[in-house]
Amino acid sequence: MSTQRSLRIEPLGRTVPVEEGRTLLEAALAQGIKLRSSCRNGTCRECLARIVEGSVRYRVEWPGLSPDEKAEGCTLPCVALPQTDVVLLQPRLEVPG
Repeated sequence: MSTQRSLRIEPLGRTVPVEEGRTLLEAALAQGIKLRSSCRNGTCRECLARIVEGSVRYRVEWPGLSPDEKAEGCTLPCVALPQTDVVLLQPRLEVPG
Protein backbone atom coordinates (compact mmCIF):
# COMPACT_ATOMS: atom_id res chain seq x y z
CA MET A 1 0.00 0.00 0.00
CA SER A 2 1.47 3.37 -0.96
CA THR A 3 1.67 6.31 1.38
CA GLN A 4 0.59 9.67 0.05
CA ARG A 5 1.67 12.89 1.69
CA SER A 6 0.57 16.44 1.03
CA LEU A 7 2.59 19.50 0.10
CA ARG A 8 1.27 22.98 0.86
CA ILE A 9 3.09 25.69 -1.08
CA GLU A 10 3.17 29.16 0.44
CA PRO A 11 2.54 31.97 -0.24
CA LEU A 12 0.54 30.41 -3.09
CA GLY A 13 -1.78 28.68 -0.63
CA ARG A 14 -2.16 25.49 -2.72
CA THR A 15 -1.98 21.97 -1.39
CA VAL A 16 -1.02 19.11 -3.70
CA PRO A 17 -0.69 15.36 -3.16
CA VAL A 18 2.77 13.81 -3.12
CA GLU A 19 2.81 10.17 -4.13
CA GLU A 20 5.35 7.85 -2.55
CA GLY A 21 8.73 8.13 -4.30
CA ARG A 22 8.01 11.58 -5.75
CA THR A 23 9.99 14.65 -4.77
CA LEU A 24 8.33 17.87 -3.69
CA LEU A 25 9.31 19.39 -7.05
CA GLU A 26 7.80 16.49 -9.03
CA ALA A 27 4.56 16.72 -7.06
CA ALA A 28 4.25 20.47 -7.68
CA LEU A 29 4.99 20.08 -11.40
CA ALA A 30 2.38 17.30 -11.70
CA GLN A 31 -0.22 19.83 -10.51
CA GLY A 32 0.90 22.62 -12.88
CA ILE A 33 2.93 24.55 -10.30
CA LYS A 34 6.36 25.37 -11.61
CA LEU A 35 8.82 25.72 -8.78
CA ARG A 36 12.11 27.17 -9.95
CA SER A 37 14.58 24.42 -10.82
CA SER A 38 17.47 23.66 -13.09
CA CYS A 39 19.68 20.64 -12.38
CA ARG A 40 17.11 18.49 -10.53
CA ASN A 41 19.89 16.63 -8.73
CA GLY A 42 20.51 18.82 -5.69
CA THR A 43 23.55 20.78 -6.80
CA CYS A 44 22.51 24.05 -8.50
CA ARG A 45 20.36 25.35 -5.59
CA GLU A 46 17.91 27.09 -7.96
CA CYS A 47 14.96 25.48 -6.15
CA LEU A 48 16.12 26.43 -2.64
CA ALA A 49 13.11 26.83 -0.33
CA ARG A 50 12.29 26.66 3.37
CA ILE A 51 10.31 23.97 5.17
CA VAL A 52 7.83 25.66 7.51
CA GLU A 53 6.32 22.37 8.75
CA GLY A 54 7.14 18.73 8.22
CA SER A 55 10.23 16.73 7.42
CA VAL A 56 11.95 15.30 4.37
CA ARG A 57 14.70 12.89 3.44
CA TYR A 58 16.83 13.18 0.32
CA ARG A 59 17.39 11.12 -2.81
CA VAL A 60 21.07 12.03 -2.68
CA GLU A 61 23.40 11.46 0.27
CA TRP A 62 24.21 15.12 0.81
CA PRO A 63 22.25 17.72 -1.16
CA GLY A 64 23.87 21.10 -1.86
CA LEU A 65 22.97 22.58 1.52
CA SER A 66 25.28 23.78 4.27
CA PRO A 67 24.73 22.46 7.81
CA ASP A 68 23.50 25.95 8.78
CA GLU A 69 20.96 26.01 5.94
CA LYS A 70 19.65 22.58 6.94
CA ALA A 71 19.35 23.74 10.56
CA GLU A 72 17.36 26.79 9.36
CA GLY A 73 14.89 24.54 7.53
CA CYS A 74 16.17 25.07 4.00
CA THR A 75 15.59 22.30 1.50
CA LEU A 76 16.07 21.51 -2.17
CA PRO A 77 12.65 20.33 -3.41
CA CYS A 78 14.18 18.64 -6.46
CA VAL A 79 15.65 15.88 -4.26
CA ALA A 80 13.42 16.14 -1.17
CA LEU A 81 11.08 13.23 -0.42
CA PRO A 82 8.48 14.00 2.25
CA GLN A 83 8.45 11.90 5.41
CA THR A 84 5.38 13.78 6.68
CA ASP A 85 2.99 16.32 5.21
CA VAL A 86 5.06 19.40 4.32
CA VAL A 87 4.46 23.15 4.22
CA LEU A 88 7.02 24.76 1.92
CA LEU A 89 7.78 28.48 1.70
CA GLN A 90 8.77 29.19 -1.90
CA PRO A 91 8.06 32.77 -2.91
CA ARG A 92 9.79 32.30 -6.29
CA LEU A 93 7.37 30.22 -8.33
CA GLU A 94 5.52 30.39 -11.59
CA VAL A 95 1.87 29.48 -11.97
CA PRO A 96 0.24 29.46 -15.41
CA GLY A 97 -2.47 32.14 -15.73
